[in-house]
Parts: sequence; structure tokens; C-alpha cells
Amino acid sequence: MSATLPPTLLQLPFIRCLVMGRASVAVFAIVTGYVNSLSPLKKSRAGNADAALAGVAKSAFRRTGRFVIPAVVATILSWLMCQFGAYKVAMVADSMWIRDTSPTPSASFALAFYDLFKNLGTTWIDGFNTYDRIQWTLTYLLKGSMMTYLTLFATVYVKPKWRMLIIACLFYFKWKSGDALVGFNIFCGMFLAELSIDQDVASFAADHPFFQSIGSSLTILVALYFCSYPEENPSWTRWSNGLTKLGHYMFPPTVEYARYYPGLGADLLALGILFNTTAKKILSTSFLCWMGKLSWPVYLLHAPLIRTVLTWVLFGASTRPPQGKDQQGNQLPPGWLPIANRWVVMFAIPLFYVFLYRVAGLWAQYVDPKCTQITQWFEELVFRDDAKDEKPILMS
Repeated sequence: MSATLPPTLLQLPFIRCLVMGRASVAVFAIVTGYVNSLSPLKKSRAGNADAALAGVAKSAFRRTGRFVIPAVVATILSWLMCQFGAYKVAMVADSMWIRDTSPTPSASFALAFYDLFKNLGTTWIDGFNTYDRIQWTLTYLLKGSMMTYLTLFATVYVKPKWRMLIIACLFYFKWKSGDALVGFNIFCGMFLAELSIDQDVASFAADHPFFQSIGSSLTILVALYFCSYPEENPSWTRWSNGLTKLGHYMFPPTVEYARYYPGLGADLLALGILFNTTAKKILSTSFLCWMGKLSWPVYLLHAPLIRTVLTWVLFGASTRPPQGKDQQGNQLPPGWLPIANRWVVMFAIPLFYVFLYRVAGLWAQYVDPKCTQITQWFEELVFRDDAKDEKPILMS
């Protein structure tokens, strides 16, 4: 697509949500706020604030291990792929994203280990990881988890309605301060957790079936429309240009609309699903629950597998075209590897997703339990004896 050419199928509103990643990051933040606050909020409302505080303390400790250790394993795997030349095809493929995210092998054996340990640190310091660029979000999601725990710690003794008001104010603060990546999405998740267990809200929804069906369905449609906002050149199409003009009235000045619209869309999507019985039934099917359980390993594995398996299939059989000579008569380097024909693409991409989820299933079966065991081992090592016998009360 360009300013003069029409958009392709995957660039149309709603459909483009299938391949856009920014709304997915917002959904991760919403789920983080929702899941990590649901159990202590229930206990707080039941008058069992001490148990809620104990759960918050333990979950905050466990969260770091269950975030960091799998990310370290994924980085090491990508580092090994890089050093053994698995990204060689990706480095010359005719895809800017694939080339830009494909690292070159280190110059020596010692430097390879130096680069590995350096990137294991910078992943959490500034979000940069040469071997797996998509891990830049993890440091923000971990900070979002800690914001959740800190807010729960400060408000566990507060009355539910006042706590909801506090969370709404924190949402507004993050909205006005420009924290669209994680900030206001975390507090949206916490607010939705409060709504999901509030009896007054449940009674209102039951007494207003129109709101629960039609209203929530319209909210979901608007949400997906907002999530479709393009990352670049929104002025090229009428619908995205219209959203840009609307954003002038909704968003703070100087913020990045390509972050705010997916974030706001993800918030509205979660709100609509919360009150839509049909949507909740669909998302509760065994197949989608299975996909949801694999979302974490899929996130960690998809980029290295795209740069290797999928790239080999789509570009590996091609030949780099000659570029001729420059003005001085020197031979120019050959061009980028072109993608295979459309038939290969048509079959390769669906099969790749099957392969990706199969590998993610193996990760969930073998790697995740080992990471959990390491976290539990460290917990046993450092926790006081009177805290070891208590069972965790928060999902991690």
C-alpha cells in the first residue's frame, strides 16, 4: 500500500488486527493487571485482607522468576541459532523486519559469550536484546506487574467502591502522562477485575439485557476498529485518517496515536467481552483455552522460528538477483532474496502456525515446569520457614 495504491487484504480495518502486534502487547498488560489482582481483591472484599497481603508478597517475588527464567532460556536458544548460522538466510531476505531482527554471529568464541551475558542484562535494563528483539516488552510488563502489586498493597484495606475510584484515577494519570505501552492498560485490567466481582455491577447487567448484548457487541466492534489503527502513514487511507482527526480530541497532545489507539481498543475489547455472554462462551471453548495457555511460549518462540523455519521455506530456495555495477565499474552486491511464489506462501504460513504451536506445546510441557521448579527452589532457599507452608493464592 502507498499514498496512491489501494490497501491489501491484511491492511484493511478489522482484518489487520490478525497481524498487528501492538494491541497484543496491550492485551498482555490488561491480563497482567486482571489476573494478578483478582484473587487478592476477592479476599479483600471477603474481609480477609491479611491473606491477600501475604499472597501479594509471595506473588511479587515469584513473578520475577517466572518472567526472567523463561526469557533467559529463549535468549540462549536464539543465541545458539545465531552463532551456528541459522539466521544466515534471514540476514539477506527481502523483508526489512526479518533482516533488522536477525543478528550476526560474534567474531570469536569468547566474544560470543560476552555478547550473550551482555544481552541477558540489557533485556531488563533498557529492553534491548540483539538475539530476540521482541523481548523489549518484557521489562515493561514486569514493571506493570509490580505496579499491580504495589497498588494492591496500598489499597487492600480500602472499601471496594473507593478502591475502584483510586484505580480509575491511576488509569487517568497514566493516560494523561503518555504511558500507553503498559501503564493505563494495567489499571484497566485491575478495574475490570473489580467489575467482574462486584455484585452491584452484576445486578445492573442482569437488569439491562440490552446493555449486556447489544451494547457490549458494539463496544467490541469499536474496539477492533481502534485496534486496526496503522503504525505508519495513517493518512494514506480515509478510515485511518478519520481516526487521526478523532484522536486530536481524545488523546493528550504529542502522544503516539499508534500506541494509544491499540491500547484503548484493547481496553474496550476486554470491557465488551466482560459483559458479552456469547463472547465469553466462545473464548471459553477448549481450543481457544488451549491457545491461551500457550500464549507465553508462543510469544517467546515466534520471532526466532520466523527468522529460521519460516524464512528458510519462503526465501531459502530463491537466488539473490544481480545489481549490476556502480558508476566506477565496481560490482554491486546482489539484491535481497525474493520471496517464493504465492503458492508456497499460501501453504507455508498456515503450516508454520501449526508448527509454532506444536513447538510451544513442547515448551509448555518440558521447559515451563523446569523454570517453575527453579523458581520454587530459590523460594525455598530464601523464604522464612513460617512462610514456606503457605500455598500461593495468586496466579502467576
